[in-house]
Amino acid sequence: MSNRHKNKTISFRITEAERKQIEARILASGMMKKDYFIRSCIYNRICVVGKKETIYPLVQTVNALYLQLLEMQKAFTGADVDTVVTAISDTLPSSEAIKYLQTEYINMLSALF
Repeated sequence: MSNRHKNKTISFRITEAERKQIEARILASGMMKKDYFIRSCIYNRICVVGKKETIYPLVQTVNALYLQLLEMQKAFTGADVDTVVTAISDTLPSSEAIKYLQTEYINMLSALF
């Protein structure tokens, strides 16, 4: 049982009228409920009115990602060839770190635009 992996669950409460509207849209789409929710959450555009409480966390996240990029740039360009060859595992980020950062950037950019 410990080897079993469960995906994250997202849940929320809605009114009866909202539930009926959602069910009608799902029925009209012809998709499974799960697929409809995923596509709706990821691809639908939501207009957010900018206020300090909503914008500030986004700015902080973008700044943190930018600082990580600067560190990676320094690791790639800051050392001479001999140093990079001898200490490549110490200074350069791993491929997992690069993939993680790429995923974070893609998610943040898609959320912002």
